[in-house]
Formats: sequence, structure tokens, C-alpha cells
Amino acid sequence: MELDRNRRPDRRLDIAYRAGSGVIALVLIGFGLAGLTVRLPLFDTQGEVVAGLSTNGALGFLSVAFGSLLLGAAVLGGVYASTVCTVMGTAFVGSGLVNLYLMTTDANVLAFSMPNVIFSFVVGLTLMTIGMYGRFSGGLAEDNPFREYRARGPRWHGIRVPWAQG
Repeated sequence: MELDRNRRPDRRLDIAYRAGSGVIALVLIGFGLAGLTVRLPLFDTQGEVVAGLSTNGALGFLSVAFGSLLLGAAVLGGVYASTVCTVMGTAFVGSGLVNLYLMTTDANVLAFSMPNVIFSFVVGLTLMTIGMYGRFSGGLAEDNPFREYRARGPRWHGIRVPWAQG
């Protein structure tokens, strides 16, 4: 296979990371701003329904904050966007599990309901899929930056680190 050395090797992955995190960021920011414009109490456990999901002031603020983080990852792209998507996806799935448990208690400070839990799972799994795309696979292309990293192994300031070998 002839490699094109004039183009960045992670260009196709970069487009997937940027587009995926950007779209989800816009959805989260839109939901958060819609919840914040209603001027709901900050930690109301009942919440109001906005766009089919229950929300309060705290959930609206967190949605805008996490959406902004994902938007920043979309702007920066590359390995940073992949890592942010993977970590944020894990956080969303974890949040769905925790809020599933807290949903019927007085500790439901984010006013989660069952549609919120399902939305959290869907967004989390989507983000993890986007973040892991092209990163964790057995058949990576020759110009894949993650394959190149695996081939040369972990390094610390250019020195090979033998204790970190897998």
C-alpha cells in the first residue's frame, strides 16, 4: 500500500471525532439553554419537562458545561477529541446508572426521570463509540496514528518505557 505522506495520517479519524462530538455538543447546549431560559429552581427534584426530558437549573447548567467541553474537543480534534469523547461517554453511562438509582429518592437533585436515564445511556454509548472509533481494533490501517503508537510502544521523553509494555 502506497502511503500519501503529504496528508495527515489521522484525517479521516479526525473528521469522525470532530463531527460526532460537535453534533452531540450542540444537542446538549441546546437542551441546557432551553432549560436555563425557563428559569427553573437550581436543585428542584421534580423539574419541568423541556424537549421531552425533565430538567432543573443544575441540569441545564451541567448540560451547557459538558456541551461546551465537547464543542472545545470538536474544535481541537485529533487524539484530544477521541479521549474526551471516550471519557465523557463513560461519564454519561455512569451518570445514567447513578441517577437510575436516585430517581425515586429525595437525592434526585438533577430531576432525572426515565427518559433522562435513557437519553444519558444513548448519548454515553454514542460518545464512547465515537471516541473509540479507529482506536481499539485489530485491523488498523498502516497510517493510523494509534497503530504507529502501538508499534513504537509507550515512551517518556523519547525513552522507551519497558514497564509499560503490554
